[in-house]
Amino acid sequence: MELNEKHMRQNFINWLRQRLKANGEPYSENTIGTYASSLSTAPSKLTGIELETTNLYEITQSEKFKQLRVVIESAENYEEVNKNAGNKAFHYAMQNYEEFLTELEQGTTSIANDSTLRASTSTASRTDIDKNMILYGPPGTGKTYHAVTYAVAMIENLPLQKVKEEINTLGYDKILTKYRKYQENGQIQFTTFHQSYGYEEFIEGIKPKLDIENSDEGNPSISYEIKSGIFKQFCERALAPIVQDSNEYGIRKEPTIWKVSLGRGKGNPIKKDCFDQNRIRIGWDEYGETLSEDTDYSQDGGKNIISRFIDEMIVGDIVLVLHNERTIDAIGVVTGEYEWLHDVTEYKRSRTVKWLAKNIHKDIYELNGNTVMTLGSVYRLTRITLADVMHILTELDLTPDASIQENNNRYVFIIDEINRGNISKIFGELITLIEPTKRLGQSEEIKVQLPYSPEKFGVPNNVFILGTMNTTDRSISRLDTALRRRFQFAEMLPEPEILRSIDTPGIDLCAMLTKINRRIEALFDREHTIGHAYFIPLAKDPSIERLAHIFKNAIIPLLQEYFYEDYELIRLVLGDNYKNPDEQFIQTKKLNVSELFGATDHIELDDKTSYEINEHAFFHAPSYRKIYEQ
Repeated sequence: MELNEKHMRQNFINWLRQRLKANGEPYSENTIGTYASSLSTAPSKLTGIELETTNLYEITQSEKFKQLRVVIESAENYEEVNKNAGNKAFHYAMQNYEEFLTELEQGTTSIANDSTLRASTSTASRTDIDKNMILYGPPGTGKTYHAVTYAVAMIENLPLQKVKEEINTLGYDKILTKYRKYQENGQIQFTTFHQSYGYEEFIEGIKPKLDIENSDEGNPSISYEIKSGIFKQFCERALAPIVQDSNEYGIRKEPTIWKVSLGRGKGNPIKKDCFDQNRIRIGWDEYGETLSEDTDYSQDGGKNIISRFIDEMIVGDIVLVLHNERTIDAIGVVTGEYEWLHDVTEYKRSRTVKWLAKNIHKDIYELNGNTVMTLGSVYRLTRITLADVMHILTELDLTPDASIQENNNRYVFIIDEINRGNISKIFGELITLIEPTKRLGQSEEIKVQLPYSPEKFGVPNNVFILGTMNTTDRSISRLDTALRRRFQFAEMLPEPEILRSIDTPGIDLCAMLTKINRRIEALFDREHTIGHAYFIPLAKDPSIERLAHIFKNAIIPLLQEYFYEDYELIRLVLGDNYKNPDEQFIQTKKLNVSELFGATDHIELDDKTSYEINEHAFFHAPSYRKIYEQ
């Protein structure tokens, strides 16, 4: 077969889709696309070298590619081009392409023909699930059930139909187990909107903090802190690099980032000693080696700082060493527990660290939310994430080993009852950021400065938003216009045919629900039909008693709500207008005004009809059968 660059590119892409990263996860489509693109675009940006081609897909022999790669890496601006490709994508793309060519020559992989390529491309690019989706429909149509299916398909980057086929062959419990595993792993977050839900709960807000431990007895002090909301925390998790349990730097999976001051300012003997001896040190030596509840901190203070250093700092945490109020001059990983140094004259409290970078003088003012660092010797830098630290190291060409990788996992944020919240109030400026093209790393990437922090914030491209809404609460046409423009909608309708396999003696559940819903559509609208999920419990217990319980406690109250207790319409829905009286769920009863009130000549009152629920009908099979049989 003739191998042109188009064939090679697509075969390389397909080969990458079969590969796994060091953490055992497949490459994301974004990463694959970046690698594939860099091989044809990055070479033309190199200077100081001559190449026979700037489209590396024209090279189909591994030995020839190796020779060309040596030339490419000797370019005077190679590091800059590699960096601009995004996370050294050009370097890794060439490394993978060389391996791909080697496997081709060894026969361990093969070239696909045109028809196979078209089929694989079609499958891979099939996007039946969008970044932002809302599942909507009447109550009981299985929106929560389907949300599990959608969430698993989103995370595993599979067509929805494939996950449904897996349910048909392996059962729903298999998919539910996957869903719960992803939830435990932090890749799925569930919340419910309501009328009181706001921006402060969703993005960030100022929250009171009660300090009982460090206050006078009986008089706890109250302070206020800026706290990230549930969605912002979720996005930060989706951005956080993936840290393997064992990595050469000793960074733990979710490290706290600490600011530490060494000595009394910029350059000083204490800091030099710490850099040379791979440790960090703080003072307050006057309290002695052993501290207790009786230690008196009133004279020199430092209680909270010492507590953070000894009790709260954990092996595997990251320390950023203060240079001045805006800059740091070192990054290290805590490797040892607290110890008291007997061989120094001051700053005896110590922990060992592994320095990842020293003498760097890096300005982190913007990363820290445009906030200067204070004089406190030890405190958490809550605005700075592990991803920020990794980005600094990458800029310094000090990126840690492959056991700490870019997070290409997919994350799904599920919002139940999305239409019950005030969207403008909850999302605020984020309503723009959730658009697929405005996500981080995309062509129209947008970051906004949050009002409280004030951090720069954007929505990661690996975050999916999945909402559910009940159409009886509000129709799509009345949804917030800005929300409608940014979400795709999947309608969940009643599926009476699912009930065919349930054998309730003498009653065709499928026919019954179909007829009820056709009548509701005629009298009201399709958004107020009744879902099949109400009747699913009959699969385990198909008795008339179970059906009676469902009708009495779910279906009748729902119809009362729909028709505002207009019982004549409810009777029409249930077919009571042509049943025998003892078979009617809602019976009529004439109210004789004269019998009730006597002579009413001075007041004009007409006889009225009242309605009452017939308990006997719930346990009588013909009452249900005659809903659909006239």
